Amino acid sequence: MFLKHSQIAPSLASRLLLAAEEAARAIPPAFPLDATVAVNPFLGQVEEDLSQAAARLARVAGVGLTQPRADLAAKVAAGEISDDDLAAALIASRSPVKPVDLAWLKARMQAPAPEPRALPTVAELAAGATGTDWPAVIARSFGLWAGGYFDRGQALWTPRPGHGAFAAWREWATHDLTPEIAGLAGFCAHVAAAPDTAERAVLRAAERLKLTLEAAGTAFHRLLVDLGGWPMHARWLLWQAELSGGTDATLTDLLAIRLVWEEALLAHVPEVGPDWEATVAAHATPLLPTPDQALDSVLQEAAERAHQRRLAAALSGPAPRVGRPAMQAAFCIDVRSEVLRRALEGQDAGIETLGFAGFFGLPVAHRPAGTDELEAHLPVLLAPSLVSTGHQGDEVEIAVRIGERARRAWGRFRQAAVSSFAFVEAAGPAYGGKLVRDALGLGHDGPKPGPAPRLEDALAPEQKAKMAASVLRAMSLTGGHARLVLLVGHGAEVTNNPHESAYHCGACGGRTGEVSARLLAALLNHPETRAGLPALGLDLPEDTLFVAGLHDTVTDRVTLYRDAPDAGHAADLAQAEAWLAAAGRVARAERAMRLPGATAETLARRAVDWAEVRPEWGLAGCSAFIAAPRAVTAGRDLKGRAFLHSYDWRSDAGFDTLELILTAPVVVASWISLQYYGSTVAPGLFGGGNKLIHNVVGGIGVVEGNGGLLRPGLPAQSLHDGARPAHEALRLSVMVEAPMEAMGAILRRHEGVRALFDNGWLHLFALEGGRVVARYRPGLTWEGAGTALGLAA
Repeated sequence: MFLKHSQIAPSLASRLLLAAEEAARAIPPAFPLDATVAVNPFLGQVEEDLSQAAARLARVAGVGLTQPRADLAAKVAAGEISDDDLAAALIASRSPVKPVDLAWLKARMQAPAPEPRALPTVAELAAGATGTDWPAVIARSFGLWAGGYFDRGQALWTPRPGHGAFAAWREWATHDLTPEIAGLAGFCAHVAAAPDTAERAVLRAAERLKLTLEAAGTAFHRLLVDLGGWPMHARWLLWQAELSGGTDATLTDLLAIRLVWEEALLAHVPEVGPDWEATVAAHATPLLPTPDQALDSVLQEAAERAHQRRLAAALSGPAPRVGRPAMQAAFCIDVRSEVLRRALEGQDAGIETLGFAGFFGLPVAHRPAGTDELEAHLPVLLAPSLVSTGHQGDEVEIAVRIGERARRAWGRFRQAAVSSFAFVEAAGPAYGGKLVRDALGLGHDGPKPGPAPRLEDALAPEQKAKMAASVLRAMSLTGGHARLVLLVGHGAEVTNNPHESAYHCGACGGRTGEVSARLLAALLNHPETRAGLPALGLDLPEDTLFVAGLHDTVTDRVTLYRDAPDAGHAADLAQAEAWLAAAGRVARAERAMRLPGATAETLARRAVDWAEVRPEWGLAGCSAFIAAPRAVTAGRDLKGRAFLHSYDWRSDAGFDTLELILTAPVVVASWISLQYYGSTVAPGLFGGGNKLIHNVVGGIGVVEGNGGLLRPGLPAQSLHDGARPAHEALRLSVMVEAPMEAMGAILRRHEGVRALFDNGWLHLFALEGGRVVARYRPGLTWEGAGTALGLAA
């Protein structure tokens, strides 16, 4: 029995609204283009295992969550996945409907996998009944409104600024004749008569659509998925608000908007009522994996075990170096750094490299020259506690601001509806030269270094020393310092690429690592810092100089910043630049082999080519995270697929650094890995589509063509070379050289991180002496390497 929404018992109303909130939190956030960072698309499903999440997303989105069954079966036939891998994955599965034995598994995997199909919306049922593509009408109408409402400065006009999304949409939709022209008579009046708040609209829709409490959860989730990337942008707004202690109701507003459409279409096409009632009943059924989803999850696990077996066999590198290093270079843990680190170490036996998250432990929000806007240069999981600036003094700053304002005004003049024609008439011939130069990539000699950043609030000497000591310990850089220590962040020079920030440093909030590296170098070189370190148990040699650098991952060129000139290190710096240049040539030759149509000589040109949709592969292929002394991986070709974090547990008193690694860098790496995974196995839901037809909307994201729904995630060209995938969809294998007891204690304290491992979104292994000795199992238990990997324990 259904009650009028005004008569619904408060407990039922609150439970329906709670179901709406839970559906909203099942949506992952999508960060805007100016600070794109990888996001775990399964953020709302981490409390479920892969097969359960597959059941959920099949129902609400019609997608699978594993590599294609035929591809996995082909790997079994080729011997890449062994029977031992299959058997171990089958034993590890906790699904009650998994294959009964190995023989049944191998026989069943030869059958084609059924295509997952989402439960239909009223719009889809109405489309089938009327012949009008109502989902497309909704996508175009809603996308047009959302592009204006959420605009971040691209548009010259925004509908109803300062109003909530639901109120702004109601005002707009009462004047939008598109639905009525398509045949939905009376839609404007229907919207005008809708409740005045999103919550009331949700409750009225639950009544009119006869949504039971049991059905509401996945039914609401289904409707949010139907709006593409816009709810993901709204989820980002909620993420940002909660990071600062607030909240945001935009997601509920979007759900209410989509429900208003469903109400109108059900009233317009009442003959779909019986089919809709059957759909509601299907939504109300328990969400359980099918035998096929359990089978595919076992095959996916087996593929990951095969990869882990090969990776474990490759570990345990040469013995640690003896004596003072000729040079040390700390790189970001980004998988692209692995190639250059290996090439750099190959230049001289005395070169030692380290890995650490690219924000170098400084929780900074940076104010660039020419603006008062703050940019977060740290992982999105954290909130900044320091503010730095690139402002250079009043006179210089005023000149920079004038230049920036003139540039923005010029851009507005070029883009405005009327003045754009005047621009072509007045500036066209003169502007042609610039277009030709830019199109040919002339006048580009790499990114220009900005002014040296500095902290806005001066730190006391003891604060400087304490911060420096904390970072050095986290980097496992507490002794054996070279005369020259490089701190190398990374970024990417690309042209005409709306996803540029996705190639930058995820640990720096989708920006380059330049600011963080230069700030840390200045801090570690400061006399007050040096003077305070001995009292904290650390000594830096007087002749050790820290120098910041930036690795351009498109060209593999490293820029060193001479912010603290030191004549005594001129020879060291000259030698470092020679080593880096030689290493860059080696890295370019290796990377060019993976890029279609590339050679080592053409990589620089790809960075400035307007038509280049694939300047580099980014983090495609990422599959492992290793936290251990460099000796464990040195000399091993990990093919640019591993995040490498330096860590020595013997010098980590209290395991504070281990806790930091497992709760921050590992989680950030998991977001990257799972975004590549999700964009590969479910590109229609989590992928960015085709770069060739992208258009930027609102400065937020991209749409395909000239309208429609926002496309989140990674574009197809970032994952596929046109003939074969460049990324193998594998959940990340985390290998840490540390006592199992210490890791277990940390997971016990951090339930969110533990859920990632307990539910199989990440795999965790313990290393000892560079060898895998155990695999983590759900429930804070471990199994030996012989059982876990098929290797000798």
